[in-house]
Amino acid sequence: MKLYKSWVQGFSKKNFGFINNQTVCYPCGNYILFLDIKTKKTTALQCPTGQVGAFAVNASSEVLAFSDRKLNPLIYIYSFPELNKLTELKGNVQLDYTVLAFSFTGPYLASYSSIPEFVLSVWNWQENILLCSESQPAIPVTSLSFNPMNWQQLCSVNESSVTVWHIERNYDEHHLKRNPVKLPHGQGSLNLHEDLFFPDSGNEDPYHGPVMPVSAIAGLVGDEAETFMPRTAIKPSVHPTAHCWTATSDIYMGCKEGYILKIDAKTLSACVLQQKPLPEYMRKVSDVVAYVRREVWKKKGGKPRNLQRTVVFAMAFCNEGLYTAGSEGVLFFYHIRGLQYEMKICADIVEPISSLLFSPDYTILLLITDQGTIYTYKPARSGEAVKLLDASSSCFLAADFLPPENKYCVSVTISGEVQVWLLEDGTSLSKRNLNIEATAMACCPSSNSVAVGTKSGQIYFIDVTDVEAPRVVHRIFLSKFPVLSLHYDQSGQFLITRATEEHIFILDARPSKLFQVLGYIVLADEVLGLSVVSDFKNNFVEVMVVLNVAEVQRARLEIFCLSSALTEDNEKFVNEQGMLNASAIKREQYDLDYPLSSAVRLKDNTVYGYCTCAPFICKYNLSEQNILEDPPVLLSEKRTPSNQFGSGFLCLSPNSRWLASAAKDGVLFIYHTSTMEILAQKHCHSYQGGGIRSAVFSLDGKFILVNGETDGALVCLKWKKIKDIEVKEAAFHWQSLLTILNKSISNENAVLKRMAEWQFDSESTSESLREKKSKVIREETERFADQKKELQKGIKKLRKTIQKMLHENEQVPDIEKLEQQEFNLDTEEQERVQAEAEQEVARVREKIEMETLANCYLQNVIKHECWDSMSVKGRTVKCFHIACEVKNYPLKELNEQELATLEKVLQLRKIEAADPKVQKKNLETESETVLSTEEGKKAEEVMAGDSPSCCLVGSLSSQYGGDTSVLYHQLDLHTREQKVNQIVLLKDIIYKVKTAFNKEFDIVARQKEQEIARVKERNLRIQEILAQLDLQAEVWEPGLTDDEIPEQVLTVQDSEIKVEKYLTPQEREKAEMLAKLGMERRLAALDNERLRALNDMMGGVLEIQKEDILKIDIPPPPFISKPEHEWNDQEMKIFREYEEKVKELNEEKEKHRRALENEWKKLEASIQETTHNFDETVCKLFERKVNLEMVIYQEELKIVNLIYSLLLDEEMDTREAGLQHFFMKKQKENVNITRTIQTTKRKIEFYSDAYENAIAEDENLECGFRTDFADVPADLLDELFQLYKCRPRTPMRKMLPDSANPYGDRSASSEDYKDILTCLMEAMDELDKPEHMPDGLDPSIWEQFCQARRNKMESEQLVKWKALKLAEMQAFLQRRMDDDQKIKSDIEYISQELIWLQEEKIKFQLDLTFQFLLKQGQVELESTEIPDYTDAIIINKSVVEELNCSIMAQGEKKIASMVERKDFSRGIFLLEWEHKKMRMQIEDLKQKARDIAMLPISKDRQLFLTMLNYDSHIAHRISVMKQTLDVMDKLHKKNTKNRQKRIRELAKCIALKEQANYELSLQLKEMLVSVSERRHISRAADIQRISERNAKQRYREILKQKNLRDLIKEQEKQFGILQAEAERLRSRTFPIL
Repeated sequence: MKLYKSWVQGFSKKNFGFINNQTVCYPCGNYILFLDIKTKKTTALQCPTGQVGAFAVNASSEVLAFSDRKLNPLIYIYSFPELNKLTELKGNVQLDYTVLAFSFTGPYLASYSSIPEFVLSVWNWQENILLCSESQPAIPVTSLSFNPMNWQQLCSVNESSVTVWHIERNYDEHHLKRNPVKLPHGQGSLNLHEDLFFPDSGNEDPYHGPVMPVSAIAGLVGDEAETFMPRTAIKPSVHPTAHCWTATSDIYMGCKEGYILKIDAKTLSACVLQQKPLPEYMRKVSDVVAYVRREVWKKKGGKPRNLQRTVVFAMAFCNEGLYTAGSEGVLFFYHIRGLQYEMKICADIVEPISSLLFSPDYTILLLITDQGTIYTYKPARSGEAVKLLDASSSCFLAADFLPPENKYCVSVTISGEVQVWLLEDGTSLSKRNLNIEATAMACCPSSNSVAVGTKSGQIYFIDVTDVEAPRVVHRIFLSKFPVLSLHYDQSGQFLITRATEEHIFILDARPSKLFQVLGYIVLADEVLGLSVVSDFKNNFVEVMVVLNVAEVQRARLEIFCLSSALTEDNEKFVNEQGMLNASAIKREQYDLDYPLSSAVRLKDNTVYGYCTCAPFICKYNLSEQNILEDPPVLLSEKRTPSNQFGSGFLCLSPNSRWLASAAKDGVLFIYHTSTMEILAQKHCHSYQGGGIRSAVFSLDGKFILVNGETDGALVCLKWKKIKDIEVKEAAFHWQSLLTILNKSISNENAVLKRMAEWQFDSESTSESLREKKSKVIREETERFADQKKELQKGIKKLRKTIQKMLHENEQVPDIEKLEQQEFNLDTEEQERVQAEAEQEVARVREKIEMETLANCYLQNVIKHECWDSMSVKGRTVKCFHIACEVKNYPLKELNEQELATLEKVLQLRKIEAADPKVQKKNLETESETVLSTEEGKKAEEVMAGDSPSCCLVGSLSSQYGGDTSVLYHQLDLHTREQKVNQIVLLKDIIYKVKTAFNKEFDIVARQKEQEIARVKERNLRIQEILAQLDLQAEVWEPGLTDDEIPEQVLTVQDSEIKVEKYLTPQEREKAEMLAKLGMERRLAALDNERLRALNDMMGGVLEIQKEDILKIDIPPPPFISKPEHEWNDQEMKIFREYEEKVKELNEEKEKHRRALENEWKKLEASIQETTHNFDETVCKLFERKVNLEMVIYQEELKIVNLIYSLLLDEEMDTREAGLQHFFMKKQKENVNITRTIQTTKRKIEFYSDAYENAIAEDENLECGFRTDFADVPADLLDELFQLYKCRPRTPMRKMLPDSANPYGDRSASSEDYKDILTCLMEAMDELDKPEHMPDGLDPSIWEQFCQARRNKMESEQLVKWKALKLAEMQAFLQRRMDDDQKIKSDIEYISQELIWLQEEKIKFQLDLTFQFLLKQGQVELESTEIPDYTDAIIINKSVVEELNCSIMAQGEKKIASMVERKDFSRGIFLLEWEHKKMRMQIEDLKQKARDIAMLPISKDRQLFLTMLNYDSHIAHRISVMKQTLDVMDKLHKKNTKNRQKRIRELAKCIALKEQANYELSLQLKEMLVSVSERRHISRAADIQRISERNAKQRYREILKQKNLRDLIKEQEKQFGILQAEAERLRSRTFPIL
């Protein structure tokens, strides 16, 4: 049995192409569809390896190319209409091709790959040769096209760039040259790109040094530096959307911004086309037309469109002009002249247009829309666009067969488009758009109705009794849950609907019942699929549901029955809310041993399930037990391995004989249900397209409809080879089913036809289950309203009673009290509420703890960084009376690295300081002349004056604790190391200056604390005085703020906490214990007898102090209450004494009060004086702080200047490295081009010889004409010679016959040699006819003449072809020479740039930034002329003084040399006499030496005589020998130890190897067991047949390869023989050569 595709339907928005004048082809899923625009018939070509990738068509050659989407994809070339595979192109692409393009002339194909290569390749598809390729890393391409006028030009476009490629040919070599096009800005203005690697602006700043390019500033070296562009310099350009070539080799480009560009492929310049201004009357007409269009669109309810600037998504060029279209759905025509155009509207089809395509004869323009519609427009007639194809742009969702005839099938797309197809050939009969998002579809067996489920929970019912005009007759709103699937039983009685949230709805499928909702079921687990089995004998339907039990990773089957009684008396079987009762459906439940994604059930209780965890199909046999609670796990009887991968599903044929299995890999398998043998398989979809979405069998079993997930293809399969018994069984089942359904079909179709077409209004919407539920709830609420009120009253009364009982319980004694729990009516509810409350408290507590923990962590981080790490904390000292404060310098402790660096720099400075002194000392000792004492003193004064002053140092840090003696002089900072060391020393000076100030600050801070302590002591006395004087005066109490004591900010006082502190029970007990102990301690302190007696007798003191005088009062005598006249003398005396005492006491009090007041004033004056003095101290410290800030800023200015110089130095180094990299790159290019030039020159020389030989052969043919025909009479010979020179009209290349082709006038090229030669030979057939033969000429001579003329024409064409080839090679050589010249000029420019940079670098190192300290004020000059210091340089005065000293020293040396010369001339004569004397002595010594030389002396004696220290020499030799012996002994011991160590290591290795061998032996045993188990499994699985079949296939392939090798060897031998024979004939024919 075998399946083949009957027809394929689908649509692709892009990649359309004409393969001839009346056939359009486009890819769809795994197929290429060919649409005949006249008959509208479709044929399909299947990709052999899966989904079709890139696609291209060549109408002139009637071939098409497409790629697959597997790993290492191939490009297939097929011919049309034979659909024969011509060749396969295999490159080095790993994943996919994105675009393909054929050249208009020549056998060339361009391809572009996706990630990771991004390679553009050019192929010769006829010879299967890769000509050239070029990579563009990370640059995708959306469209690619050849120049129709020149195949050596390509245009590649993506969303942000356009590139023109030139294919340069050098004989048999091809090279791709990339030329990017500079696009305008997004506003349409030209984008002038600035070269940031070689900027044109001035590169020098007279103060800050040379200005480097941005790449050097960014620190980039290499290829990134050449292309780097800062974000601010990047301006968005236009975004290309579509392009096409013109007859002048220009490119028209459409953009998203609404512009149309014209690109010159030679100069690569892009210009924006502007609309030509309209005359006044035309402008008014245009405004009126635009207004009318807007009004029409408003009436239609559409959005008004702006047709003045449209976004072009499609373009097509012709002789008359340019056609464009876009999302507005309007076809525009542009008549372009220069850079201006006139625009007119040709057609308006409303739908967005994605592609425009001219037929090869340019008579038909194809308009492809985004919605799946194709229109044809004929420019010559200027009529309306005619609809050619009305397909769907979205993917097919489902398809089903329309019973009972099996002549039609129905499909639905995700966008809600319902289509009816003719089953025989796939012709589209009708289409209806529901404008909804569809989720499921099914055809009813009992009527010609189609149910479509939606995402919003609705079901549409469509009448298809008239297949050419389907109608929507009803709609039901089930619930808010989306409809997932629809299933009819075979009798067409029920419609089972699966929705989300585990809901299954049961509907009456008959139109006569108006598709009534019978009820619904809610299951416990996720529903994966349904399977429906109809029992016609017992008149019920069994529904099997596959559930996903997530807890156990196992599938569960739930089966329920639907009897026909549900449709007759529905109220008995449902509750008030519409849910089916459990007793009405007889539910059964089974747990399976594997998780399944789909399952089907046969009538004999056999279940087949598609396993999700492993690729196999499980077979189960359901038992008759009905167990709903804790069902047993049902084990699979048989597991059939599946060759599919990914999640899949199963589909059962109507006669239950065939089982279809489909998965994500896109392969459909057909199994026999009894034996599970694979009957057929078909790769109709692919994994890249999402696999197969749905599959369905026809009722007669002849057809299978399969649609893909996302590839947009609907495939109809048909049996090609099938057993007769299978056909008879399927036909018998179909006929028996028709016998049952015929009556109901006729009745229901009659009802269906009478139903009115459904209108989209609220009145026609039938009652949904949600409305039914809400209605039931309202009825129950009204029915039980009184009972609810009574229950509420009872609850209130019970609440009051319980509260009263609680109150009474509080009043009784403790022994009689009841527990609080006794009054709880609902203990479980209370515990639940308490548990929820505790959970909420725990959650809130955890949240607060986490927030507190985060805040604590943040606080610790901040404290560690800003407080703990500071060796000196930041503090403030404030004045007492004025608004002045001084802050110290917070300092961190220097780490070990900083201290080590500082120490290293200081040591280096000490060495550098000591080095000149040592050198000077050496020079003084070696000098012959010594300065006098006065000169030495002067030199010392000069050297002392050379010590750097503050003015030259550039700061005043030496006056504030900084040591500037270790610093480098500012004029000595030339190298990078010196500048870095200087920065380290300056930072150390700043640190020391700050440290010195902090010491002063600490003294002042301690002084303030002392002052505050003194003030507090005096305030205590003042408060005592005020208490004695009984005055209420405010006492000034100074204190320290948080800025002065920052430590207290980190400590939280108890007084700062505004809320009550939470104490744990342990903390609460501890606090109570401490409080109790404190109370006891205070009570014990109060119980003191001595203190109580002292307080009772003397007020708590032993003597009266002077301060207590003011409190003393003299008691009056007791008779003071009597009248004065009743007093006696004694009383009068006592009263006088009393008055005197009172007077004395008052005087004493007044005196004491004045003393206290004076003391008070003195204390206040003292406080004011000390605090004002402290304020003055703080002000002085503030002034010092200001000066110190100035000093720190001076040092920091030095550091900033040094850092800038280091940065500029680094930028110059980076720039130099970038230039060096660019220089090396250009040199490599120069070497490659030079090598190419040399190779090309050699090829040209070789080919020039061949060209000259061809010319010579052509001339020899013409010269040998008369010789070859010498036997012909003279008059006939002249006539034959005239005919010999006669040529047919020069034929054009094989072109389409219509002159409407704008690319028809192409010049001949070397690629057209074979085509032109073929055309010439065909044209010569007319001249070779016998009627052109001269009278009287022998026919045999005429045949010889015709052959000679053909040879002559072939020779002439060969000469022309070689001339074109030679010219092409010379042009290639000239281009390479131009490139070589350009690269040489670039190298020269880079060399100059490097030289300039090195000079600037040296200049920058010498031209230092010097910091002076100058006094502020005016400078008076003696003359009004200000000197010009532009060319001046700064040098140290010591240089001039040293030069003066050296001049004086040289003068002294000259005088001394003159005196020495005078003395020397006197001694010349003495030396002459001495010389004569020494000559005589020499002669005597020579004579003695000759006498000694004649004496016989051995070598040892000679050595003894010649050696000065002979004994020491012998001793030295002995010691050397001893040392040699010692060394050899040590070496021997060392070698012995190494050998022993090596022996131990080898022993360890042997032990390890033995252990490893033991472990391997254990593993070997386990592997042997595993191998034996697998061998048993293999034998049990019976895979021997498969292995034998693979072996036979491999054997056949080996034989085939062997035969091919033998054939190749024989052909090579024959080719060698023929080549030798040709060489022999050539040498005999042309002996001169």
